[in-house]
Amino acid sequence: MADIPDRLIALERTAEEERAKLAGLSGDDYDAQWRRWREAAEAAQTAITEHAKATEANRHEVEQAVKRAVRHGEEDPAE
Repeated sequence: MADIPDRLIALERTAEEERAKLAGLSGDDYDAQWRRWREAAEAAQTAITEHAKATEANRHEVEQAVKRAVRHGEEDPAE
């Protein structure tokens, strides 16, 4: 697969960081953080879809490449 744009990696990384912040929260704090995570994840997914369309790439393969790039050599932010 071709190089993955840094922008996609940054968006996915932000979504993962927002997801990790859910740990230990409850009630309104959890709900607010969940919305931040959802918004970040939606932004990442939208960018992945747009990139796949623009490059005529398989969307699933682009998403998996982005996730591998974010997680490669890094620990899960939730741990």
